[in-house]
Amino acid sequence: MEKLERRIEGAEKALETLRTILREPYSVIVRDATIQRFEYTFEIFWKLVKEYLYNYEGIECNSPKSCFREALSVGLLSEEQTITCLEMTDDRNLTVHIYIEEVAENIYGKIRDYYELMDIVFNRVKKKFEEV
Repeated sequence: MEKLERRIEGAEKALETLRTILREPYSVIVRDATIQRFEYTFEIFWKLVKEYLYNYEGIECNSPKSCFREALSVGLLSEEQTITCLEMTDDRNLTVHIYIEEVAENIYGKIRDYYELMDIVFNRVKKKFEEV
């Protein structure tokens, strides 16, 4: 549970940095900074889901997509949310191609929705953790 607590703390901080940059007016620099913050927030987020599944469901998963599918199977995510998480994983993998303007713009346009989903799931996990 200690590792889950650290994941919750890290996710809370990462989500806050992403929330902060999303308030900034658009510029190429803000876009690129938003994508960078999305990258590390996503990494912390899927590892939070992974740790939650291990601690509360006894499920081990080792990749973002497998964790999101398992989260669906235990009711942490809805089917629609799972599809979005799988798309988010693909977009995270595309961020290495940020130098392609079209890719950067496309991903940037989705990050606000991704943030909202990550925040919802984060709050579910945090609530469950606080109940114990």
